Amino acid sequence: MAARSIASGTISFGLVSIPVRLYVAARSEQLSFNLLHQPCGTRIKQQLHCPHCNRLVERSELVKGYEFTKDHYVTFTDDELKALEAEANRSIDIHEFVPLKAVDPIYFESVHYLGPDKGAEKAYHLLVEALRDTGKAALAQFVHHGKEHLVLIRALDGGLVLHSMYQADEVRPLADVEIGEGPKVRAGEVELARKLIDQLSTTAFEPERYRDEYRERLTQVVQQKVEGQEVTAAEPAPARAQVIDLMDALKASLARPSAPAARRAGGKRRPAAAAARRRIPDRQHKR
Repeated sequence: MAARSIASGTISFGLVSIPVRLYVAARSEQLSFNLLHQPCGTRIKQQLHCPHCNRLVERSELVKGYEFTKDHYVTFTDDELKALEAEANRSIDIHEFVPLKAVDPIYFESVHYLGPDKGAEKAYHLLVEALRDTGKAALAQFVHHGKEHLVLIRALDGGLVLHSMYQADEVRPLADVEIGEGPKVRAGEVELARKLIDQLSTTAFEPERYRDEYRERLTQVVQQKVEGQEVTAAEPAPARAQVIDLMDALKASLARPSAPAARRAGGKRRPAAAAARRRIPDRQHKR
């Protein structure tokens, strides 16, 4: 089924304008649950309650407030917030081109595909090839729902991908995290770690080799419950042994068959968490 666009816009840089359409690139496939009233199985409804007035309130009585100190708010009307929104603008204005390798993935927030609008195919593919050949990506600003977004546009598989990005002040510095100095790492340990990385390395990123086994198990159990089958809970996986000696752990890891080697021999990738599950009843595995 062909993808349906969710918005349209125009990529602009210099005197070049490329009409494009925006498509959803990825979505979570995790199963979600609703809260039910157990005795009757009816889905519950959430109600709005004011603890000060001790009564239920209607949505028409609500106003948006920003908490500037504990329990102290300034309020905004919808008109006030509307006045602060950026002017409606379908233009995706490119400000500069940067090496794609220089952009840390920590700034990526969400992803969409960009496709050419009617009549813009030539200009679209011109930009795709230029970005691919130079190894660069475009940094641009995009107004969506009245808010200005920093976005990155890059080439992928003959098309364009748009990443919404966090602003610089939205990304917390790693310095905020206590990582400690730690003991000095010995040269032999570094060499063994490098060998282990080499042993577990592949030449390409192949995400299709990995599966969400939790989702698969949950989907199967949901189907079993729908069919009225009794489901037996699996015992928890045994805890991993604590690593005492780093050098011994590295040597033991190197002695094990590597996952890439197993795949080259015809085996399949199995996440470590899955390998530890030994006691799950057979009928709960997806075959």
